[in-house]
Amino acid sequence: MFRRTAAFVLLIWLFGFLWFAVTLPGPLDDGVRTDAVIVLTGSKGRIERALAVLDAGKAPRLLISGVDREVKPGELAAEFRIPGRLMKCCITLGYEAYDTRSNAVEAANWLARRKARSVRLVTADWHMRRAAYELARELPDHIDILEDGVPSRPSLSTLFLEYHKYFGRMALDFWNRPPWKKH
Repeated sequence: MFRRTAAFVLLIWLFGFLWFAVTLPGPLDDGVRTDAVIVLTGSKGRIERALAVLDAGKAPRLLISGVDREVKPGELAAEFRIPGRLMKCCITLGYEAYDTRSNAVEAANWLARRKARSVRLVTADWHMRRAAYELARELPDHIDILEDGVPSRPSLSTLFLEYHKYFGRMALDFWNRPPWKKH
């Protein structure tokens, strides 16, 4: 009986990992408009994608969450060729976040101050599920999160680690707030 149960659990884990690795979220259809864009710093292409969305008028403002405290607005503008007027009116650099969880808290606070009802979340495809999950935990239910995954070529080890972080976060939430208990 134990071996069958262990085999069943292993199969569930394996199929979950395969689903996670094969169905990475891709770019959002560019016809979609939101109240804001949030990009989480990290791998190549994220900030460029968020700036393209802003430039195309698909959202009026952008938060770049997780910016290193030593990065100055002028440096970022120069590196990504952002016009000064766009930096002043429409882009906020978020210096408070240091991981995915704190990205979600920083983003939720920023969105609340702007009374946004929809947001486009930009991050790497392999990171999107956990980032969207963390953000959804912090936001009220009436705010729509649209996932805009930046295509990448993650290694097997990156996918393996991210799958376990995502699964672990959901398991921790389930443990702390089981659905059968009312709060």
